[in-house]
Amino acid sequence: MNPSRPYSRLEIDKVFNKVKAEMHAEALQRGNGKAIYQDCYTGKTLYGGDPYDYEHIYGSEWVHTTYKHLLSDAQIAQVVNCPENVGVTTRVINQSKGKHNPESWFAQPHHIENNDIDLNLALSNIRKAKTAIEKMVAKLAK
Repeated sequence: MNPSRPYSRLEIDKVFNKVKAEMHAEALQRGNGKAIYQDCYTGKTLYGGDPYDYEHIYGSEWVHTTYKHLLSDAQIAQVVNCPENVGVTTRVINQSKGKHNPESWFAQPHHIENNDIDLNLALSNIRKAKTAIEKMVAKLAK
């Protein structure tokens, strides 16, 4: 394993596409044929056709940079795409958050106000994602 290897989304996107397809199928079932999601940061209901994105709460590049010394690209793809780290949010929030660390991004009050964030929900989802990531890394790095 080369800890200085560059970041690549190839393996990550293969798994991410499967996760998104599964989430979409579940959303269709939930909505009786029309996709229904709950925004992981605002708690608002999002419907198929709304401008939403599937979101890595902790970005794939952050996970890669943090754990590439311990994990292969295939293992990193599993970690990045664990269910607790993938959510759905509005495109505006996803694009604004970008590759930023979610803890830092949500610590800025203007992001909370401008995007009508439910801070308790967002922080809860961030904690769940980080805990799941850490558990998976510990398991895979053995």
